[in-house]
Amino acid sequence: MCGIVGIVSSSPVNQQVYDALALLQHRGQDSTGIATAEGRVLHFVKAKGQVREAYRTRDMRSLLGTMGLGHVRYATRGSASKEEEAQPFYVNAPYGIILVHNGNLTNTRELTRELFEVDRRHLNTNSDTELLVNVLAHELQQQVSGEDLDPDQVFAAISRLHERVEGSYASIALIAGHGLLAFRDPFGIRPLVLGRRTTGLTGDEWIVASESLVLEAGDYEIVRDLAPGEAVFIASNGEMVSRQCAANPRLAPCSFEYVYLARPDSVMNGISVYEARLRLGNRLATSIERYAPTGNIDVVMPIPDSSRPAAMQVAQKLGIEYREGFYKNRYVGRTFIMPGQSERKKSVKQKLNAMSSEFAGKNILIVDDSIVRGTTSREIVEMARAAGANEVTFTSAAPPVRFPHVYGINMPTSHELVAHGRKIPEIAHEMGADHLIYQEVEDMQAAILEGSGITELEMSCFTGEYITGTVSPEYLAWVEANQNS
Repeated sequence: MCGIVGIVSSSPVNQQVYDALALLQHRGQDSTGIATAEGRVLHFVKAKGQVREAYRTRDMRSLLGTMGLGHVRYATRGSASKEEEAQPFYVNAPYGIILVHNGNLTNTRELTRELFEVDRRHLNTNSDTELLVNVLAHELQQQVSGEDLDPDQVFAAISRLHERVEGSYASIALIAGHGLLAFRDPFGIRPLVLGRRTTGLTGDEWIVASESLVLEAGDYEIVRDLAPGEAVFIASNGEMVSRQCAANPRLAPCSFEYVYLARPDSVMNGISVYEARLRLGNRLATSIERYAPTGNIDVVMPIPDSSRPAAMQVAQKLGIEYREGFYKNRYVGRTFIMPGQSERKKSVKQKLNAMSSEFAGKNILIVDDSIVRGTTSREIVEMARAAGANEVTFTSAAPPVRFPHVYGINMPTSHELVAHGRKIPEIAHEMGADHLIYQEVEDMQAAILEGSGITELEMSCFTGEYITGTVSPEYLAWVEANQNS
């Protein structure tokens, strides 16, 4: 889970990219980077921290040009503390390519060997984004024979990249002197949406971004989501061409985008995130009626912000009063995407405060979007009891997270997951809750996909079934053994 954006404009693009990244900050807060193309010259700045603290005036002034891309990082591979692993990544041949990537590659060992032994390319970090830009550069080098570069050559290179690379990747690249390239993995696991706006005599301006809210804020018309396996090439003059570059594309978007990661005002793969969360609440209410003693529950409370839509529907369907008992400090980032368990645990009480007037003497039903490591959930239950709650029923709008996620969400090992190897009563005891109810897997899938025409989701962290078909037990063991490398 990172946030990416690319823009081809008729005016300087630096401020536009900056503004887009600020809207995508919820997708990553470890580091950020912006690159622009001024003819054949590429400019880029990358730094640790969040968007509004990372860039100085001199940085923005150095980012010249009318094409640009940007990235906010949430570390899932490599080190969150190393500034050199911030994106974008650059290679100087052919032409000069600079790339950003949202996702996680799952055949990094094989690619590393191939790039060193066959392609003769040097890698300087553990980032899979550096692998991806080098594979792209090598395959593009095989296609070109001079200064000219046509879309057919670009799309042939992406076809070869799809054959070599496994895992999830939504990517945007600038090719110096030529244009902007965007492409999505053959399963469409990570999101990427295309937008356009017309600016009078100057023609079309284009944007590609992780979420639709960026397009709407910039007054772009949403054209469509990139299809799985598709590549789009936009020349510096605004001419856009696209092509399907994968042999057997198959759309299976990540379920966790709809449960937690994306902003509710985004539409991804034609599915409104907000409406999906409302439907998750409706389905969860049915399970709560089945498994919990609802007759003595006094109030329903969300954990702000991502669980609000589900909690509202739970309260409405159960006929129980909806109350806001937790106040959120908006100056603390999202605890789930913080690097390290100690950092997450420390930030929970900084982020949330339980108001005693809403808890004292009451039986509380808490709705959260999901329960992953259990750190936040355990702290929340303790807060509720300390604020005077009589009984705490904890519910999750997502099913139990029992398996590692290897496609771009930072839960790569099973031992850190509170639900792994535990039955639900054992999880409730671990969290200190009186009752614990989860969403059913089938209900989650139905709630997200309802009315979309999409037939499957990437749900590996809930089911243990990995959509790409290339994730083996040996690979998962290797990831767990090397999680901090």
